[in-house]
Amino acid sequence: MPFSNLGLSEKVLAAVTAAGYPAPTPIQEQAIPHVLARRDVLGIAQTGTGKTAAFVWPMLNILEKGRARARMPRTLILEPTRELAAQVAEHFARYGAKHKITVALLIGGVSFGDQDAKLMRGVDVLIATPGRLLDHTERGGLLLTGVELLVIDEADRMLDMGFIPDIERIGKLVPFTRQTLFFTATMPGEIQRIADTFLHNPVRVEVSRPATTAATITQSLVACGREPHEKRDTLRRLIRASENLNNAIVFCNRKLEVAQLHRSLVSHGFNAVALHGDMEQPARMAALEAFRKGEAKILIASDVAARGLDIPEVSHVFNFDVPHHADDYVHRIGRTGRAGRTGTAITIVAPSDQKSIAAIEKLTGQSIAWAGEPARTDEGDSREQKPRGGRRGRSNAQPQRNQNDKHDKPKAVAPAPATARPPVVTPAPVAAPVARLDEVRPRRQQEPKEPKKREHTEEADTSHLPAFLLRPVRLKA
Repeated sequence: MPFSNLGLSEKVLAAVTAAGYPAPTPIQEQAIPHVLARRDVLGIAQTGTGKTAAFVWPMLNILEKGRARARMPRTLILEPTRELAAQVAEHFARYGAKHKITVALLIGGVSFGDQDAKLMRGVDVLIATPGRLLDHTERGGLLLTGVELLVIDEADRMLDMGFIPDIERIGKLVPFTRQTLFFTATMPGEIQRIADTFLHNPVRVEVSRPATTAATITQSLVACGREPHEKRDTLRRLIRASENLNNAIVFCNRKLEVAQLHRSLVSHGFNAVALHGDMEQPARMAALEAFRKGEAKILIASDVAARGLDIPEVSHVFNFDVPHHADDYVHRIGRTGRAGRTGTAITIVAPSDQKSIAAIEKLTGQSIAWAGEPARTDEGDSREQKPRGGRRGRSNAQPQRNQNDKHDKPKAVAPAPATARPPVVTPAPVAAPVARLDEVRPRRQQEPKEPKKREHTEEADTSHLPAFLLRPVRLKA
């Protein structure tokens, strides 16, 4: 279907044609007509299929009529991260160049005063993260009673980041008669509950099974050891050996690992930048811009970059850490193979990651091939290491040492005195009293028996007298 059949205005069609899009994607083809018909939409599609444009283009069409009022935005778009919010703002700047609309961005790391000044002038499109939006409403500088259209983007990411209570609070601040667009890549039970709360008789647009990966992505698993330095060695080897590597995103589970891996790759001569949530907003935007322009070939990031970032020509994605949640795997590898391009996703698997890999394969419904030998499980490693540790292992190892000592007598005799002396010296004071008690006990048992054997004689009766008193006395004549 061509774009002209979607019902978009001439201004929007001109901007889309200038961007070079030949035809709409399935999610755009099915969602845009319902958005223009002012219906609530529940859009489910895998990442990289054009969900952002599916609501940006019809919103531009709707905003051609009407005007904004001070502190009362006409439309509201909620994003889970600052990067996604800034990316949506770039879409409006690109496609809405011929539209006289104002866009405000409410994200952390930016002065409240500058944001409040934009709200005071009136905005047509307000793009915000939930936390900063609630800060402005609590200060009294923002009213959401004039919102005509609410967009909740990357709803499953909102759930992972703990924004669902904030989303519910915002839902009570916007009018009940609003139009709501709800987009997500996966559909867990909690997201279904929120969708049922926010949407009124929605049109469900599902262009792919939830939690599926793009067919254009080649996925593989690579085994490595359990130590961090082994994983870093494996990553460097994979980067150097990868063919047609234009640029790559390396995902880690923790912010500390992002910083450590960044220092390691830079020290080994790789052109890399880091991106994680603890960085200041200007530094985050500078790192992302350097990667987009090709000034940096490798972007090391936490899951803050896993959702929705549109960098079209990412050739490779490396999972330095297997994600804790299986849904995150779908979003991570979705940074490559976008818009019909081919991509490569390689996951480094340690022995302790087997359960996470099984959960990913169960979620996506497909098995991931191993490049080389599969990783050993922790159970297998523990069985191999049992003889080395524990009481049973030490007792089995000792006879081996004694047998070796027989074959190599000079080496065994030399250390023997050094190891034997300490145990002999320390127990000596304890052993001596025990020996004395053993000698005393038989005497005490024999003493009552001796008088029975004796005959009651006079000598026995006078045995208690001193010897000099028993001497005979010689009397002089």
